[in-house]
Amino acid sequence: MDKPTIVTSVSPANVSNSKEAPLYSSQPSAGFPAPGDDMVEKALDLNDLLVENETSTFFVRVSGDSMEGARIFDGDILVVDRSIEPKSGHIVVAAVYGEMVVKRLMKTDNELFLVSENEDYKPIPVDDMEGCFIWGVVTGSARVIL
Repeated sequence: MDKPTIVTSVSPANVSNSKEAPLYSSQPSAGFPAPGDDMVEKALDLNDLLVENETSTFFVRVSGDSMEGARIFDGDILVVDRSIEPKSGHIVVAAVYGEMVVKRLMKTDNELFLVSENEDYKPIPVDDMEGCFIWGVVTGSARVIL
C-alpha cells in the first residue's frame, strides 16, 4: 500500500557527542576492484559533513514512499536546516494540517506547491491560511543499507 512520506521523529543535531572514524585516502571503485590503500587521510566526523549550522539543524526519520524518486526511502534519516530560506526546487519538511511531510517545493506562476517524487500523490498547495507552512530545508540524508 502506498503511504505518503511523513516525519516520524525529530532530533536536534548534537555535535558535542561527535564520534570520529578514519577517512581513507583511497577511493574504492564501484566497478572493478582497485588496489588497497592503508593510508588514513584524516579523522572524519559525520557532523562536519552534514551539519552546517548546529543550532538550526535537526535530524528527522521519515516513513513512506512518496519521495522515492528523490532517493528518500522509508526509514531514512534526513538532515534539516531551519536557517535556510526555502526556494522552489528545494526538498523541504513542511507542516500540513499538523502533520510533518517531506516534499519538493515548487513554484508555478504565483502559486507554491509541495510535490511528491511519486506520481501516485497529488501536489499540495502551500497556503498559510490552509494550515501549511515550511518547517525547514533538507540538506542531506543517511541510510543503513545492511
